[in-house]
Amino acid sequence: MAVATRTPFRGLVAFSLTELRVQLHESTSIVTSLIVQVVLLLFVAILARDLLPVALFGGILFSMFALGQRVQNEAAFVRIDHKLNELYLAGPLTPEAYFLGMSLGVLGAYLAPIGVLVAVTVVVAGMSATTALVLLGACAGVWMFASSFGYFVSTLFRDMRTIWPYASIFYNLFGVLPPVFYPLGFWPAPLLPVALAMPPSAAAALVQSTIGWATLSPWEVAFATTALMVEGFGMFLFTIYWARRTVREDS
Repeated sequence: MAVATRTPFRGLVAFSLTELRVQLHESTSIVTSLIVQVVLLLFVAILARDLLPVALFGGILFSMFALGQRVQNEAAFVRIDHKLNELYLAGPLTPEAYFLGMSLGVLGAYLAPIGVLVAVTVVVAGMSATTALVLLGACAGVWMFASSFGYFVSTLFRDMRTIWPYASIFYNLFGVLPPVFYPLGFWPAPLLPVALAMPPSAAAALVQSTIGWATLSPWEVAFATTALMVEGFGMFLFTIYWARRTVREDS
């Protein structure tokens, strides 16, 4: 008897487009997705206008990081409240395509407000080619880590009322407290390795080094880059494994 083989990421494109369509119906959520960033930027513009370029780039990175919370909430909502994950995964859609398709759908829906923030940053602070390339790579690493982590965490809860407060605490704590919206130089020097090890602040440090707001040694650049890549790809690969495992356990 022939053994059926499963094609990795089968159904990814179809499910990504499905999730994108679902997310685009949440117009209020999309429009209000930059509230935290705008409030922080207004405070910076009023109290320390010279730091506005740092805060603008930080706002872009925070927006990418916050997408993880949206993936987390969406995955938990579909699984806990609607039980639709069982319907999706009963067909040819593979678990890893379900996870990545949801993440890509959320990303596609929220690219418009993030694009507006990027445009404002270009007009207000300017952006060199080097900064643009570093920012693009940093955003990719932050998104990969945050979306993967968000999906993983969504599988650990069985009550939506429990998951929301923990999600808000985590994403705001690690996205606002470290030097993302403010210069790396304001962070305590003894704790610099901690900041360079966390994906949002590691990405922000790399971007700040291209706009003259952070001075990093070659070792620090290598450390921040490695941390962002290893944590991003590592969390992504682990979540693929975890998505497959949880489906096997539930079946």
